[in-house]
Amino acid sequence: MHFPLYLFLIAAGGLGGFLSGMLGIGGGIIMSFEQYPQQYEEWFERNRFAYESELRAVRMMLPKTGNGLEIGVGSGRFAAPLGIKLGIEPSRAMGDIARQRGIKVVDGVAEALPFDDASFDFALMVTTICFVDNAELALEEACRVLKPGGCLVIGLIDKESPLGKFYQMRKNKSIFYGQATFFSVGEVVSILKRAGFGDFRFIQTIFHDPADMKNVEPVKEGYGEGSFVVIKVVKQERGLQNIHI
Repeated sequence: MHFPLYLFLIAAGGLGGFLSGMLGIGGGIIMSFEQYPQQYEEWFERNRFAYESELRAVRMMLPKTGNGLEIGVGSGRFAAPLGIKLGIEPSRAMGDIARQRGIKVVDGVAEALPFDDASFDFALMVTTICFVDNAELALEEACRVLKPGGCLVIGLIDKESPLGKFYQMRKNKSIFYGQATFFSVGEVVSILKRAGFGDFRFIQTIFHDPADMKNVEPVKEGYGEGSFVVIKVVKQERGLQNIHI
């Protein structure tokens, strides 16, 4: 699922945005999205500039052609406009909305992808890594189902960014983030390298509070300024994990 991550408690003004992946999470977390799919959808309408900023950054990193998969497809808010036709998702309510957007949704979790080895040219994970039970296994699975030379694109909120620090302080007050694990870019890089990825590229966006945004944010190379970071990596042979910032 995609979980936008900017609002926290329904009682405090609505369900948040930044959900990309309750994959592998316990039933209580998934049930929250089973019960409140409409509030989830409404976040994207209320926070259009933040959503469009993230979508723009992801699109810049995504291959233009090839057989792709979104891991944690949610309601299809990223897959549909990006032309990805297949997604995996544990929430039935979220998956039903994605199907209405023309996405073929397979029930499952990131740590046990129900696909053969070397099945895809690329895979996308937008904030999914924050919500899996085992990030190492999830990224190993992503690597397994990619063809040699295939790429993985990950979007996440950097835990060392202003928004990342704010969400960590508030996570115990959130019905969604109590079980979330936030990562820094450096931590994700380390896991990706161990999983067999290399040829790293980074871009960033979201430089202001999403609630205050009046326009689509710019996209910059690297990371360390923007709260939303997109990482693109390539499935490597051993010994070829290079980083390009």
